[in-house]
Amino acid sequence: MSASEASSDRPSARDRSSLLITVTGRDQPGVTSALFEVLSRHRVDLLNVEQVVIRGRLTLGVLVAARVEVAASPALRDEVTAAIRGVGLDVSIESSDGLPVMQGPSTHTIVVLGRPITAGAFGVVAREAAALGVNIDFIRGVSDYPVTGLELRVSVPPGVFSELQRVLARVAVEESVDIAIEDYSLSRRAKRLIVFDVDSTLIQGEVIEMLAAHAGAEAAVAEVTEAAMRGELDFAESLHRRVATLAGLPAEVLDRVAEQIELTPGARTTLRTLRRLGYHCGIVSGGFRQVIEPLAHDLMMDFVAANELEVIDGKLTGRVIGEVVDRPGKAKALRDFAQQAGVPMEQTVAVGDGANDIDMLSAAGLGVAFNAKPALREVADASLSHPYLDTVLFVLGITRGEIEAADALDGMVRRVDIPD
Repeated sequence: MSASEASSDRPSARDRSSLLITVTGRDQPGVTSALFEVLSRHRVDLLNVEQVVIRGRLTLGVLVAARVEVAASPALRDEVTAAIRGVGLDVSIESSDGLPVMQGPSTHTIVVLGRPITAGAFGVVAREAAALGVNIDFIRGVSDYPVTGLELRVSVPPGVFSELQRVLARVAVEESVDIAIEDYSLSRRAKRLIVFDVDSTLIQGEVIEMLAAHAGAEAAVAEVTEAAMRGELDFAESLHRRVATLAGLPAEVLDRVAEQIELTPGARTTLRTLRRLGYHCGIVSGGFRQVIEPLAHDLMMDFVAANELEVIDGKLTGRVIGEVVDRPGKAKALRDFAQQAGVPMEQTVAVGDGANDIDMLSAAGLGVAFNAKPALREVADASLSHPYLDTVLFVLGITRGEIEAADALDGMVRRVDIPD
């Protein structure tokens, strides 16, 4: 029979009925083939299939369409039931006429991260969402290390998003979990440029304080740094005040401090994974190029923007050279990098921790506050409070399983015990 003859023999929509077949039980090879062997004998059409396996337990949904008389006949139901029970699983069959074949796309995604996520905390998230008329369409696990991560795809009614943001921000604080909410659209999967602040984001600690320790001015510099990060002091002014304390230090101190830098846990995993996905990666820092550039080279960064300390006769003068990379300067650097990479701003991500990152995170398509000061958390799209940089990947929709599968190909899978 030709394709045109088969098409002409197909019954019209009013002569067809749809059935939803749901199979549950212990997953094993042969379940799907046993089901479809029966369905093929009855010449049904396949409309949709969805399957999930959680710790070896299978839930398989198959939506089919058949002639009304076939769908209503006991023969089809009896044969399907016998085949599935024959492999040790349970099955239900129900009419699905009048319902859409494919569910429309969710409007948003909510990522919940915790160590741990208690049932109580997750229950509060679900309850608060339901109270606003938000439907949870799909849930999946995205991580079991170094934190537990759950991703919810949800449908948010018009006009509710801002209130949902406010409510979930409160829940995150009260339940000690991180919650990020963003549009569920093609743009979420189209991010192509990510930039990181350095101090207390990409690395542990503050470079200026490490330098100040060599000048005996650590306490004074730390006090100014904190005020600037809280937004209580103009960053450019604070930078000049802090750098002035370094006057007279030998330039070799810069190299020594560069060697002492410790990356934030998960930093290498994060950048390795992003490079595999084709991201352009950059550093935008209010710190100092002489210390940061060796790190940027080691991490294979595509872009670097940072301040430059003036050195004369082998000693720091206590001044910076050129335009200061301050709060507006960070946002400008992000835009410059995006233009150089040919990436629209909505496809950019910025990660930072201080008030001087506000403009940069606001300009990015996705702004992520990482262990941040309150001033930054208020404007960020996502706020992360666990000290692992790879939690950024989960907000981007990348799972721990995908990360480790890619690492395994290079023989790099390694988990470090994390104390409770």
